[in-house]
Amino acid sequence: MEKLIGYYLPLQQCLDRVRIIDGIAPLLLRLYLVPVLMQAGWNKFSHFDDTVAWFGNDEWGLGLPLPELMAGLATFTELFGAGLLLIGLATRWISIPLMATMLVAIFSVHWQNGWLAIADASSWLADGTILNNEQVMAAPEKLAAAKALLQTYGHYDWLTASGNIVVLNNGIEFAATYFVMLLTLFFIGGGRYTSVDFHLAQRFLPSSN
Repeated sequence: MEKLIGYYLPLQQCLDRVRIIDGIAPLLLRLYLVPVLMQAGWNKFSHFDDTVAWFGNDEWGLGLPLPELMAGLATFTELFGAGLLLIGLATRWISIPLMATMLVAIFSVHWQNGWLAIADASSWLADGTILNNEQVMAAPEKLAAAKALLQTYGHYDWLTASGNIVVLNNGIEFAATYFVMLLTLFFIGGGRYTSVDFHLAQRFLPSSN
């Protein structure tokens, strides 16, 4: 038993030291999500009429009821939520509506396209193992056709100078990843020492750690 305690105490001391910096992980999650949400919200805001039309149209859009209200709520949630996540204020509370926007994106926009954000017919994720999208299997043919057209009629070397051309599959991959990150923040909060939430709790709830 003494030997076991001898192993346990150094481990506990190590964990106590690590606990001092455990706010770094939620900080990095927040900082990763901020530009993603801010860009999404700004795109909706700067093209608000188009956003409303897309939310409401049931042929080429989402077909949601009350599109003006829904578009406004989505825009406000993403922009305001990005600001709160940046400073770590009301982290758990704002994660809830942000997760809702991700779920709407997953099931209304991306679900039919399967998992992959970028089409890759060689991936096991493209064969229907995770969701189903037969179109992704045609990615090599589409990509070859696009490259042939660009090599013939466009400035191919200039267009590919910063990276290879890909076929967008628009699956749930990114939205699902952001949802998981927000869910993590909902459970762990904004982070020790790195969020306004922590310092407010220290001030008004002295028993909080």
